[in-house]
Amino acid sequence: MKMSLTEQELSRYVAIQLSNFFPDQQQHSIDIDDIMNQALQRISYCFGHIHRKYYQSLDDNGKSQTLFNHLNSDHYASFLYVLSNQAWRENKITLAEKLFYLNKALNGFDCFYSVELPEIFMLVHPVGTVLGNAKYQDYLVVYQNVTVGSTLAGVYPEFGKGCILYSKASVIGNCNIGENVVFGANSLLINSTVLLNQSVVGQYPRHRLMASQVNVISDIFNEGNSSE
Repeated sequence: MKMSLTEQELSRYVAIQLSNFFPDQQQHSIDIDDIMNQALQRISYCFGHIHRKYYQSLDDNGKSQTLFNHLNSDHYASFLYVLSNQAWRENKITLAEKLFYLNKALNGFDCFYSVELPEIFMLVHPVGTVLGNAKYQDYLVVYQNVTVGSTLAGVYPEFGKGCILYSKASVIGNCNIGENVVFGANSLLINSTVLLNQSVVGQYPRHRLMASQVNVISDIFNEGNSSE
């Protein structure tokens, strides 16, 4: 993966950001160093499956290479989520909390460090997006002002592979979502089931389901086919 900063430079960059945002005199450089390599492996795997502008370019030999630019806010929002989640996995809770908070402050992206996003996901200018503790699968695409959450009963949605949530889409409660489902802008779904290869438009309980014209995995990620 071609990076705008080296691993060491990126570790120092994050440490300085945390020191500036949280002037509590706590130093996290060693903990950041401990988790950085694993986090970058996860980012490389994720971004390596996103065959889109800003994620791939050709090297001097004409071969595709994966890109990570810390000054691309979509990249950096994804990276800070993964880094916070990696910190949580390794029981570095204070660091995880600060990285989660930093991501909200910088990018307006609210995805708690213990939420398990899939290995392959893409954030598209995710300002105002809140992703709760749902069950997600690969090839997830999320735009701005999206909400995934629970009802008062504490039940979260379950998503199949290859789902897109466009701007201001909300999926709440006991929702079972099949593969290759597209949520249109401003759509709202509560405690409902959507079969595979569907598009959701409108707002619950008057939402409508239509056959999807998009194959998320092949059309968005340019990879093998989704469910047929």
